[in-house]
Amino acid sequence: MAEPLLIWWSALCAAAAANLVLWGASARRLRREAARMAPEALARRRALLWLSAAYVLGCGFRSAFPMIDVPRSCLHDPWFARVFVGRSVATVAELAFAAQWALLLGEAAASSRAAALAARAIVPLIAAAEAFSWSAVLSGDYLLHAAENSLWTVAAALGVAAFAALQPGSGRRARAFLAAAMLCGAAYVTFMVLVDLPMYLHRWQAQAAGDDGFRDLAEGLRSLLAPCVVRLDWASWREDVPWLTLYFTFAVWISIALAHAPPLGGGGGAFARPRPDGL
Repeated sequence: MAEPLLIWWSALCAAAAANLVLWGASARRLRREAARMAPEALARRRALLWLSAAYVLGCGFRSAFPMIDVPRSCLHDPWFARVFVGRSVATVAELAFAAQWALLLGEAAASSRAAALAARAIVPLIAAAEAFSWSAVLSGDYLLHAAENSLWTVAAALGVAAFAALQPGSGRRARAFLAAAMLCGAAYVTFMVLVDLPMYLHRWQAQAAGDDGFRDLAEGLRSLLAPCVVRLDWASWREDVPWLTLYFTFAVWISIALAHAPPLGGGGGAFARPRPDGL
């Protein structure tokens, strides 16, 4: 394995292990906070915590066994190193991550039309993105990956707009959270527009110009279930390293943190008053 690739993969594995520890710390913190939380808010944050578990585990698996789907590239070739397996794990994790944001925005739906719209739209948008992703993986068509990532970008932009609409009238903690969420969302949209989408469009243009790399359905299914191609040179991975690294680190940290988001949309009742002793 090329040295830069070994360093990168080792860092991903270390991050995956650290993320499990962080999730455990998040669960313990939520247990400590439970006594002073209103039942509805506690139930919502427990759901956020368990949805984050799906994302943490999915990203941990993919950190240990990274794959690039269309060229069927991987770093290791155990029996389960199939693109079908990796894509299935990614689908579950990504839908869980989308459900976290929809659930959190749903808390503010009664007080903000923008939040209500985003809460209803995010999961269907990401479900459609997953359909494009599977189509891209089957056909080898990078334009479908560009469509997938365009839907992720639209979903993030809706979230940023909803958070901005919630700023007026929010408490101090909520405003700080909303500002951080808007900053992260804006950074994500910028990365997608300037880096990720152009990468896939460039690949599609090269693919179309050479009339190469497209698969019919039967061929796509066979290759999806076949062992992936082990590639141990840095050049095969270099272009995908930025988004994979951010995906398996910063996105995971955000997912874990969402279980501790303050009440949104004027939800001051999310935290109950401490009960007098003896009651």
